[in-house]
Amino acid sequence: MFVMAIGSRLLIPDRSFDPKMSDLAAALHTADANLDDSLERLFELIRIQSISTDPAFAPECRRAGQWLVDALTDLGFDASLRDTTGHPMVVAHHEGPTPDAPHYLFYGHYDVQPVDPLDLWTDSPFAPAIKEIEPGRKAITGRGAADDKGQLMTFVEACRAWKAASGGLPCRITILFEGEEESGSPSLKPFLEANADELKADCALVCDTAMWDARTPAISVGLRGLVGEEVTIHAADRDLHSGLFGGAAANPLHILSKILADLHDETGGVTLDGFYDGVEETPAQVLESWENLGRSADSLLGEVGLSVPSGEQGRSVLELTWARPTAEVNGLWGGYTGEGFKTVIAAQASAKVSFRLVGTQDPEQIRAAFRTHVEARLPADCRAEFAAHGGSAAIQLPFDSPVVTRARAALTDEWPNPAVMIGMGGSIPIVGDFQNILGLQSMLCGFGLTDDRIHSPNEKYDLSSFSGGIRSWVRILDALSRP
Repeated sequence: MFVMAIGSRLLIPDRSFDPKMSDLAAALHTADANLDDSLERLFELIRIQSISTDPAFAPECRRAGQWLVDALTDLGFDASLRDTTGHPMVVAHHEGPTPDAPHYLFYGHYDVQPVDPLDLWTDSPFAPAIKEIEPGRKAITGRGAADDKGQLMTFVEACRAWKAASGGLPCRITILFEGEEESGSPSLKPFLEANADELKADCALVCDTAMWDARTPAISVGLRGLVGEEVTIHAADRDLHSGLFGGAAANPLHILSKILADLHDETGGVTLDGFYDGVEETPAQVLESWENLGRSADSLLGEVGLSVPSGEQGRSVLELTWARPTAEVNGLWGGYTGEGFKTVIAAQASAKVSFRLVGTQDPEQIRAAFRTHVEARLPADCRAEFAAHGGSAAIQLPFDSPVVTRARAALTDEWPNPAVMIGMGGSIPIVGDFQNILGLQSMLCGFGLTDDRIHSPNEKYDLSSFSGGIRSWVRILDALSRP
């Protein structure tokens, strides 16, 4: 029988009930048998106050990174803490059963959000515990429990189970943990560029997403891109008295409102020239699977006090939020907005506008089309001023790639309901960086739930998410080990 020492403990997989059990079965059994120890390791990591955005916590961020280096070294990884201009990176490598075994890069982040407002926390944010949040449902509490310490530790503990059960890992693994995800990842892109050769693999694995529900695992295969623009319309050289100049002077608020209204047609489509270049229809079988998830306009919009879908007509709310591009006005201001009333014609009016992108839409083409749209609608005596606020392309992963197909089957074997493939309305910039810098596609599989209160007081991570996540990665590593 194989016996492995990890730290000061011996992990001995018990195969007495079936001496011929497979390595996969032994790893799953070991993960279950050592769950209490896995939880204590997670608790140790959560206790470290690794708030990346506050310079006062820089030593704690470094301590969290070193904790992970030590934990991975104990598991037999070649692990190191790499300095950057900000918080350090954790990089670790582990060989597979053969030199040409499949190779995967796993990504997570050890930094966490600030805890303010502290008075809204039921317990100390950095004193993790197990609580029964409703009958029969237990959760791990504490800042970072779900985002992302609990998530990344599901993978680390899956590797631990494999090592204890079989003496090695079924495939080659490189791990990258960053410490700045919650503060914009300023060091990440330069680090990827400087270390591209070392970090290249067959595919990236990202565990910073969520399940569909507590019984249904999910793989995210689409991430919408983003373009942000700020526009200011200038007219008169000062605010004007509306009695003296009203009806004669250009009103930037009127002009900008009309320009913004013209962004959509009567069917909800976006009117920018070339806006839909690169937008493809979602496969019918995927749309059908989304329909079977049971998310209706009533269930989505009813949670926020709405009932009637906006956007393109004739499409489901999941298609609208996961697979279609948008143009949204995020802020609009000008003139007098204080208490009381002031009869002025504003000298200028401003708006912030964002575009969510899908398919192969080009962010800079969309930005240029928006500016052309504005300029074409400016009357005499007015001018427009623009400020860019970032731009990133959408990420669409193949629905039928071997990695996705195998991971989906592995997840389906673990959870009560079959795994589903979903989209994400937001963006995860690291996925684009992996694709553009390392040439890697990603497989996004996480075990968070929508009520985990990430970024909010009283963050939690269901115990079933943690234990099921470990078992899921055990199965996924087995499934992905095949050439």
